[in-house]
Amino acid sequence: MKTLKKIGLAAALAVGLGIGAAASAQTVGYNIRTGDVWVDTRLGEINDYGRRYRDPFVGEMTGYYGAPRSLIVELLDNRRWAPADVYYACALAHSLGIPCVNVVREYDRNPGLGWGNVAKHYGIKPGSPAFHALKRGTASTYGRWGYPVVVDRPVHVDWSKHGPGKSQGKGNAPRPAADHGHGKSGHDSDDHGDKGKGKGKDQGNGSGKEKGNGKGK
Repeated sequence: MKTLKKIGLAAALAVGLGIGAAASAQTVGYNIRTGDVWVDTRLGEINDYGRRYRDPFVGEMTGYYGAPRSLIVELLDNRRWAPADVYYACALAHSLGIPCVNVVREYDRNPGLGWGNVAKHYGIKPGSPAFHALKRGTASTYGRWGYPVVVDRPVHVDWSKHGPGKSQGKGNAPRPAADHGHGKSGHDSDDHGDKGKGKGKDQGNGSGKEKGNGKGK
């Protein structure tokens, strides 16, 4: 009987610890509740990307979103933030034109309430101009990571197949014409500029040769 009681107590303790661990994981883990299905899906994928490819992720946060590297490293390493949380804090800040650390502090004031509530604090909600700017920024980020997406078009990106150094079939991720309308910032604008310059050079060289040949004859 004593042995059975000990087994029962051990089992109860294990269950209790399991419940405690699950609750802790839910508290620490990031909460995808932005109020927009497309953004929520992207955040899940961005979380995977950040865990797989740390350096390119950190580079995006510092290079495009303008966050200090020390802040990003602090959040990822010391505070154990999920990459999706880090990304969303900086993306919100970028769309508002404020430092990323401001959004981080606001999130800290209301832990566990989800990013939707943080966004609402700043007046950002699904459908608002700032939220659309945030979504366009996400699409631009995907483009720089080698897998262009279209805002609000359903898609699932498996970064284990399409991340840095992975083979990427051209047919898997074509750059749609719809993306060009949003290319206001980052590398999208640079890409268009390079294309324009390339065409200008080709046309100039071609015209020069044709005119030169005509005169020579």
